[in-house]
Amino acid sequence: MFFTRTHRYDSSIPKKDFINRLTGDRVNIHNLDFEVFAKGPSLSIIPHAEDVNAIKTLPITHVDLMEEGDKTKVVITSKMRRIDAGGPLLITTFCSFLLIASLFLLFFEREPLITYTLLGIGLFIYAVFYVRMQMGYFDYVRKIQTYIKNRLQDNPLA
Repeated sequence: MFFTRTHRYDSSIPKKDFINRLTGDRVNIHNLDFEVFAKGPSLSIIPHAEDVNAIKTLPITHVDLMEEGDKTKVVITSKMRRIDAGGPLLITTFCSFLLIASLFLLFFEREPLITYTLLGIGLFIYAVFYVRMQMGYFDYVRKIQTYIKNRLQDNPLA
C-alpha cells in the first residue's frame, strides 16, 4: 500500500537475544507509548492510543527476525492501522481525481483557467497532506526504526 514502509538490517546479535532484549519494552515517541510484544517468531510494536483524544495516524510495526548463519536478518515493516487508513486514502483519492480531471480538461476541453485552478487546488491539498504525514505518521515510523536499529548494535547495555 502507499503508507507501508519496509527496512532491512543485518545484526550479529542472535535472534533469541534480540527478542529478549526488546520484549516488554515501551517506546515513548511524542508522549505516546508503543509497546513491544513477542508474537510467534517475530515482534510487534503497537501504539497505546486509548487515552489520545486528537486524531492521529499511527503505525503498527512488525519486526521479523531470520537467522542466517552467524547473522540475524531483521525486516521492519510498518503499516498504518486500519482504523486510521480512511482519511489518508480519501485525501489521496481526491487529489488523484483533481489531477485526472485537470488533465482531462486540459487535453479535451481546452479550458486553461479551470484546468490550472483544479491542478493548483489538488497540488496544494496534496502538499499540505504530505507535510502533515511527514511530521506525524512517517515521523513515528522513522523513530521506531531508529529505536530498533539502535538496539541492533552490539552494545549489551543499550
